[in-house]
Amino acid sequence: MTGDLTPVSNDTQAFDLLGRLAREHQMDVHGGQVRRTSSRFCLGVEHGDYNGTELFGVGTDRFIWMAYKANGTDRMRLFSGNFPDEGVVEFTLGDVPNPQSPGIAERWARFPFGVNFVLRRAGYEIARGFDAVLYGNIPGGGMSRSASLTLNLILSLLDVNKIGVDEDMAIIDLAQAVENDYIGSPCGQLDQIMIYFAKEGMGTHYNPADRSIKYVSLGAGATDFRIVSLDTGTVRPGLEKSTYKLRRGQCEELVGLLKARGYDIGCLADVREETLFHKIQDEFSAEYPQLCRRLTYIYHAQNRFYEMLDAWKAGDIERVGAIFRADGIGLRDEYQISGPELETMCDLVRTVEGVLGERMLGGGDRGASGALVRADAVEGVRAAVESGYPRSRPDHAEGYATHVCKMVDGVTLFKNQLP
Repeated sequence: MTGDLTPVSNDTQAFDLLGRLAREHQMDVHGGQVRRTSSRFCLGVEHGDYNGTELFGVGTDRFIWMAYKANGTDRMRLFSGNFPDEGVVEFTLGDVPNPQSPGIAERWARFPFGVNFVLRRAGYEIARGFDAVLYGNIPGGGMSRSASLTLNLILSLLDVNKIGVDEDMAIIDLAQAVENDYIGSPCGQLDQIMIYFAKEGMGTHYNPADRSIKYVSLGAGATDFRIVSLDTGTVRPGLEKSTYKLRRGQCEELVGLLKARGYDIGCLADVREETLFHKIQDEFSAEYPQLCRRLTYIYHAQNRFYEMLDAWKAGDIERVGAIFRADGIGLRDEYQISGPELETMCDLVRTVEGVLGERMLGGGDRGASGALVRADAVEGVRAAVESGYPRSRPDHAEGYATHVCKMVDGVTLFKNQLP
């Protein structure tokens, strides 16, 4: 998200800004609620969700804040401080453009349109609209701002219409459907899960076998560390226009080939045993070398996942960082989903003593890299980026940023906070 507003870094600043935006654009949200949804930081397995692996990550303190209140009509009225040029987005519930309409492909309004479309398609009686103003400080790639926005809109629209959803995973399915079916982005569910279920100070472990969530405390005695997002200042296209879509298609292609040859495989995560992995490589690598490279990353990343989880539980953050780094090398060389600016950030911070691990984040190509950093090395990381990145990537010398983050709750609701 972009805009000319003074950067917001905490709740008080966000409430002040939302109140000002509401007054400037005649949005009646005072006395309503503010829903805050976080960003996320995946520790494993990046790109594992659509390949069927288990997932682990945390919520991070870059947010979308939305102040909203029922307006007594069947109309939605929203203003985004990040996209002021679009003005107030206004529409009647149930009257939205068709899915993947060309006219909305570049508009942020496709998200509220899509939420309305998906909720009504799912049979929810959405008849009460609201006024809303929103603002976000989530970087432009790698920390899942689209998932954060979608979840915020879904939860708020359900709230205004007094609709409860019994199964938490149903919210995840709805959020994914907005991006898959309405917007046309082929995302999995990693982002939505890691934001919706995030708890302050905890890691979230998702097992797709039974769609279960477990919270995992960092073991006692862990080195004091920070999560750092390294925004490259690049503009990342939507997943529907990126290498992400190609990689997902390649993984699905390999699964299809394996099934056709008689392998009992539903997804690449089913290739767990070393003997099976090598058999597939021997049979397919000559004819399908690129597809086998994708499998190589998923196979090794899945094995590393359990080592990482054990290290987290033991408080061995140095080992967690080393596995994070190994994943980054695999994403770069085997999955081939990174990008030159992302790798420049990794190369720069890897030289700093106290950086435990680094790799690209999110969908790939552009956006942000991430690092696990000892607390006493944060300033060294900032200095390395500020010294090296503008010289290495002069085209992005104005837009890059270093975000030092902490673990937070994924969804928080505030009442009557606007000035």
